[in-house]
Amino acid sequence: MSTAILVDGGYFIKRYRRIEPDNAYNGKRAAECLHRWAVSHLNERHGKRRELYRIFVYDCPPLQKKAHNPISGRSIDFSKTDEASFRDDFHEALRGKRKLALRLGHLSDDTQWTIKPYLIKKLLKKEISIDDLGPDDVKMDTRQKGVDMRVGVDVTSLTLKKQVDQIVLIAGDADFVPVAKIARREGIDFVLDPMRRDIPAGLHEHIDGLRSTCPKPQPRP
Repeated sequence: MSTAILVDGGYFIKRYRRIEPDNAYNGKRAAECLHRWAVSHLNERHGKRRELYRIFVYDCPPLQKKAHNPISGRSIDFSKTDEASFRDDFHEALRGKRKLALRLGHLSDDTQWTIKPYLIKKLLKKEISIDDLGPDDVKMDTRQKGVDMRVGVDVTSLTLKKQVDQIVLIAGDADFVPVAKIARREGIDFVLDPMRRDIPAGLHEHIDGLRSTCPKPQPRP
């Protein structure tokens, strides 16, 4: 039997940028790191190596719309931003990797501007006021749709068809708990890789193992 490795693309990118901030917008480098860190899970103790069934990566295409910055009033074409270029390069590089399947959802049409989280905290503490915000202090809030559903379908299919005996999930929130329960009830070894981020204590009861193969993130300045 073999191992299937499932990767939450949005979560991976956030952690990758903490680990390699100098390559934050290098899509090809991000794809190389994803593949290398994923297949590292196949290495076991005593020199043994598991067989790879497939790596599944779940993400969304970049935002394509145009909008006006609410502070500067300047029109922004999000399809031409560094983020869009990074995402396109990232996806294209992943498509060329052996035994890797890219599962793309889509972004919700309900997008809106929001203040960056660390500034919201300062606003609530009254350390700054709305008048102190500049054009770079806001961002477009996008929401993925169809990604969690694809993860659930693939885990269920792999489990019930007995195609693997181990599933590694690279993610960091509690959304995976329902599919983890399905897999574990059927005898699948379910391993979580939060990419060296702490997880709530209660999540440990829903997994069979906790392991990160990526380097430690660089300390924040």
